[in-house]
Amino acid sequence: MVEPRMLKLWLGIIILFITCLSIAAGAFVGFNIGTDLSNLPSATDVVAILKAHQITHVRLFDADAHMLTALADTGIEVMVSVTNEEILGIGQTPSVAAAWVNKNVAAFVPSTNITAIAVGSEVLTTIPNAARILVPAMNYLQKALVASNLNDQIKVSTPQSMDVIPRPFPPSTAAFNSTWNSTIFQMLQFLKNTNSYYMLNAYPYYGYVNSNGIFPIDYALFRPLSSVKEIVDPNTLLHYDSMFDAMVDATYNSIAAFNISGIPVVVTETGWPWLGGANEQDATVENAETFNNNLIRRVSNDSGPPSQPDIPINTYIYELFNEDKRPGPISERNWGIFFPNGSTVYPISLGSSVNVSTNSSGVFCIAKQDADSKKLQNGLNYACGQGQGNCSAIQTGQPCYFPDTLQNHASYAYNDYYQKMHTFGGTCDFDGTATTTSQDPSYGSCKFTGSSSTSGRGLFPPPALGPVGPSSQGSSVRAFSFGFLLVVFLSVVMADVSISMSL
Repeated sequence: MVEPRMLKLWLGIIILFITCLSIAAGAFVGFNIGTDLSNLPSATDVVAILKAHQITHVRLFDADAHMLTALADTGIEVMVSVTNEEILGIGQTPSVAAAWVNKNVAAFVPSTNITAIAVGSEVLTTIPNAARILVPAMNYLQKALVASNLNDQIKVSTPQSMDVIPRPFPPSTAAFNSTWNSTIFQMLQFLKNTNSYYMLNAYPYYGYVNSNGIFPIDYALFRPLSSVKEIVDPNTLLHYDSMFDAMVDATYNSIAAFNISGIPVVVTETGWPWLGGANEQDATVENAETFNNNLIRRVSNDSGPPSQPDIPINTYIYELFNEDKRPGPISERNWGIFFPNGSTVYPISLGSSVNVSTNSSGVFCIAKQDADSKKLQNGLNYACGQGQGNCSAIQTGQPCYFPDTLQNHASYAYNDYYQKMHTFGGTCDFDGTATTTSQDPSYGSCKFTGSSSTSGRGLFPPPALGPVGPSSQGSSVRAFSFGFLLVVFLSVVMADVSISMSL
């Protein structure tokens, strides 16, 4: 008979292997979805944009039923939010917390892949009088999840701004504002006990603007620094290539100051505005494009900040759309990556959402950037009509409908016509509105005719193995290696147990 102590030992080792497997899954980049805009697309259209660009993680600033319904059966991981206005009631009465979970979470899972609840937004710095009920609210929500048997799938945390760390540099000496010591200590204990993670809103844009020239803008934009401008922590001698990494490390060191470890940091908000007022000269399209594309590359390398290199920095970009109803300076209304019609404000590389390859001829036909709109429409009509192009993919609800722009639709139609007709004399001209390219214009699930890329990967990467921050995408090679080792290891364990039972 197998000794209980031996079984516990094996079980512990198995859990360790599973944990390693989930860590190996790598980092993801998600998006915040705000709704404070005058022409908000329907929930169905929003989800179509997400799917077209293979966005696998989103954070909602509330728990909108229409969005949660539209996200059902997509595989997209969803973080729902308790608004700051709802915290008071939830933090004072367990029954209110239970009702909130039943209405906004339990009613939608498992069809909608809800994986986290964000309790409020920057509560300590925006509504400090609610600090006393913040952790009770988190506890009541956690108990409601336990009662619904959802606590293993869904984690509870609360996003905080960098303002809770008054002196973030150098990161090695960073510490939380002592005013909130009691609340933060209780919060960290909660996160540790529930295997959750710290939610951080980190904006290098504000860090740079408010630094009065102390830090170079290249440091904020992930650009390479010259040797004379390198940023080094004088206490640890760790080099920081970006302000983003320094902010995350400052948070890890602030947590460590409480003698608490093992809590991953997830960046729930970061980004850069692309338009500002006369006194916001750093809010430009060029800077926003540089920051967000470099951010995606940074997160996608699956490494952590200098003090925690093995913990990937899962990150949510702020934000999907420009929220034109938001009060404040002009920059406050121009953080979005997409316009409501699905087109991008500036070119953005979303990693796995873009497949670059070539067709058999190595040439695609697409619409010119500066083409006359009337000529484009005529060309589109010809390609889909007399030219007998298959234009079903650019119809509403189909994979190439978004971005819903004349140029995008014309490019798809032009290329479909060209791939079928160029061997019979068909040209890529369309009254001067078209041009050829060797770069495959396919994106997400939208595959242009002639693309050699396959669709075997599907729309979305595999779902998360566990909330290690949480983490759902990453190196398939490492995931396979760990998975293979786990299978072999479990086989050995089962063999050992069988032998032990036979003795």
